[in-house]
Amino acid sequence: MCSSDLALSNEGLELIRQLEGCRLAAYPDPGSGGDPWTVGYGHTGAEVTPGLVISQAQADAWLRADVAEAEAMVDQLLAGAALSSWQREALVSFCFNVGAGALADSSLRRRLLAGEEAEVVLSAELPRWVNGAEDRKSTRLNSSHQIISYAVFCLKKK
Repeated sequence: MCSSDLALSNEGLELIRQLEGCRLAAYPDPGSGGDPWTVGYGHTGAEVTPGLVISQAQADAWLRADVAEAEAMVDQLLAGAALSSWQREALVSFCFNVGAGALADSSLRRRLLAGEEAEVVLSAELPRWVNGAEDRKSTRLNSSHQIISYAVFCLKKK
């Protein structure tokens, strides 16, 4: 079950680090060529502006804070869903990448809350989020490599 008592493991945090990559200089959104500006491991916010350069320590601090927010949202949005700790961690990484709003409105969430088996739902729904797979305005995972990484992570421990 989803539980807010569970903290993201070091392996889960490393998955996010690897999938996101770290850029210490702010860069524009690839889709808009401007806002929202991003820095570190995918951190956005009013404090991220063109020309901003941060330290690795700041990138790590924002990553921890952003991951904690993603964890809280997964636990809130998927309360009652039957998830292994590894599936929860994969969904935290997913939420970190696409945002809580996209997770909240997703068929992935609806199916999990309806009681469908998580392994079946994740294997069917996550590929729909590959960049370009669907014509939606929400953020998409940027490569099939990320989907494979999520799947491997989900199935690591049953």
